[in-house]
Formats: sequence, C-alpha cells, structure tokens
Amino acid sequence: MLSRRRFLLRGLVGALGAILAACAAVIESAAPRSGSEPPRSTATAPAATPNPSTSDAELRARIAQMLLVGFRGLTVDEAGPTVRDIADRGLGGVLLFSVDQLTGADRNVRSPDQLRDLVAGLHAAARRVPLIVAIDQEGGQVARLGPRNGFPATPSAAAMGRGDPADTRSVAGAMAATLAEMGVTLNLAPVLDLAINPANPVIAAVERSFSADPAVVTAHATAFIEGHHEHSVRCSVKHFPGQGSATSDTHLGVVDVTDVWTDRELEPFAALVGAGAADAVLTAHIFNAALDPDHPATLSRATVTGILRDQLRFDGPVISDDLQMGAIRDAYGYPEAVALAIEAGVDLLLIANQLVYEPDLVADTIAIVERLVRDGRISHARIQEAVDRISRLRG
Repeated sequence: MLSRRRFLLRGLVGALGAILAACAAVIESAAPRSGSEPPRSTATAPAATPNPSTSDAELRARIAQMLLVGFRGLTVDEAGPTVRDIADRGLGGVLLFSVDQLTGADRNVRSPDQLRDLVAGLHAAARRVPLIVAIDQEGGQVARLGPRNGFPATPSAAAMGRGDPADTRSVAGAMAATLAEMGVTLNLAPVLDLAINPANPVIAAVERSFSADPAVVTAHATAFIEGHHEHSVRCSVKHFPGQGSATSDTHLGVVDVTDVWTDRELEPFAALVGAGAADAVLTAHIFNAALDPDHPATLSRATVTGILRDQLRFDGPVISDDLQMGAIRDAYGYPEAVALAIEAGVDLLLIANQLVYEPDLVADTIAIVERLVRDGRISHARIQEAVDRISRLRG
C-alpha cells in the first residue's frame, strides 16, 4: 500500500509542479479485489550491454524507427519539419489528427484530396524504411476521418457490437478501404476494453467498447480486424490490460483501477493474441497495484513483458499510449517515461504532440534514448529487438 500511495502522491506532486512552473513563466514574462486473483509476474529487466560496433548514426536511425509522432500541417510544405525528420532522421511513423487540441484548428485533415496529397508526400520522404502512417479510426465519436471533412460517417463500436459480427466486418472493410486510399497503413483500433463501467468517460460513455461481454468484444474485434486486412491495413488492439472499469481519464492524470479491475478484462486480448489476429497491442496508462505496485501499465515490465509477452505469448510490436498524457507526464517527466517504457517492453513510442506541442520532439527523443544506450541503461539488443518487431507493421 505504501508504494501505491507513493505513486499517487508522485502524480499529484507532478501536477502541482506543472502549475507552479506555469505561474512562474507568467511572472517572468510580465516581469483487484473482485474477480479471480490477477496474474502476477516475476519478470526482471535484462542487463544492458554495450555494443561498440554500432555507430552513432546507425543507433540514431534505429531509435528514430521507434517513434510514432503527431505533427502539424495540412500540406507537405506546412509539415516541413516532420518531412525533414522522415527524410533525414528516418522517423518511423506519424500519427494523423483531424483537429489540433491546443488551437482548435484543422491539424492534418481537411478533405480527401488534401489528405491524400499530404500522406503521399510523407511516404515519398521516407528514403530509409517505409513510413508507418497511423490514425485512430474506431468509428462513431473517435473517427479522425468524418463527414465534416468529406468522409463517410461510421457507426460506433457500441452500435456495431449490438449487431452481427459479419456486419462489423463489412463496415470495417469500408473504413479500411478509405484508409488505404488515403495512404494510411495502421489503424489504432479496435478497442478491446469491456464496457464494465457505463460512466467511464473515455470508453463506455462515448461508445468506444463493443460490449461488456468478453465474447462479444472478441467476436466483433476479430471481424473488425479481418475487414481491415482485406485492404492490407494493419490494426493495433487497445488498451492493454483493459481500462473499461476505470472511472476517470488518463489524459488528465493518474487513474487507479486497483479496486475495480479484474482479469476478465484480459480475455479479449488473450483470445486475439492466441488466434494470431493482433498486429500490434497498444497499452493503457492505468495504475493497478495488484499488477505492479509502482508503475502504470505502459511503464510496467511486470505488465507488458510479464503478462502480455510471457503469459499471453505476444511477440509482436507493443505501442505505448501517448507519453505526453497527464498520467505519465505529471508523475514521471518525459525522459524517465521514455526510459521506463522501453524497459517495460514497449517497442513503438507514441507521442501525439497534442496536449503539448514540441516542434523538436523527434530530435530530443532520439537524444534521450541514445543517451540511455550510451549510459548502459538500455541495451543495443533491446533497440534492435524493437526495430525488428516494428518492421512487421511495414510490410
């Protein structure tokens, strides 16, 4: 219990620090207790080993492939810094948004023709490895491509879950056809969270879950993925190990599910991983002391490596949820969050650049990880392992 309190206090202290820092800037400018026993892991982090044969340039290029980054710009010219990151640094992936959360303006999407041209330009800049172009196109309220910008309307996951999986496959196939036409290669969907808490502000309340029944979620998620694969678009299931029972939003701060989460929430993940249907798995930022008394899921080796890899036997790429979210940023700070995520077993670091915007994010993150490798905290082998897994999303 002491560790759990220490983690929660850390988040509160981080949030308070952010408020005080903001005030200083203004002054300066002016002048599981239900259900069965949850899985546990005794996984320990491997020792980092240096690899002197890897040049600085080679190392930085590999690290760049581990980044999936949001950016600003409706055209290739407007997205110039990101185009240069792709061409010169080998940035591995970009994440598209329709609206900029900080300004309210159109971010990457205005119309089908505009988006097609933008994405084609981004792909053309990728001289080292094929670019991953990702999007959140779940359907319903979470659909970056919608009628406002000239794209077809899509039903929510909850609406799909009330119907037949064959219909979900058809709907998902149409969604994937649109994505493929735009040059999108990876959909950060479907959601495997169970609609356990109907008031959950980021899952059930906005109809992002197929159902509260694991079997229904599994059936519709499988159909959703099959529809995408028909058009060669890959999918990442989310949010591991399940955040359907949560009561608040990890975008804003620490969310503790220790008293409400049960291993029933793992069932859809286990089913899809076991069937080989999951191209990638995206983590949640929830904190669960029963799984890890010190770290939220994204930063937890016991959860990512111990449960997802060792117990569920998933050997594909693991994607973090946004590392700029309040649940992570306020409690750890960005550099330490990057280190812990890689140590936990995350391969592809997602940084949306939405809650805060950092134009030098790619270069800064590469420098952070390079320093971790040079200092011996992260091994060259761990970087190569991540790159090898991510490559499965490019073919």
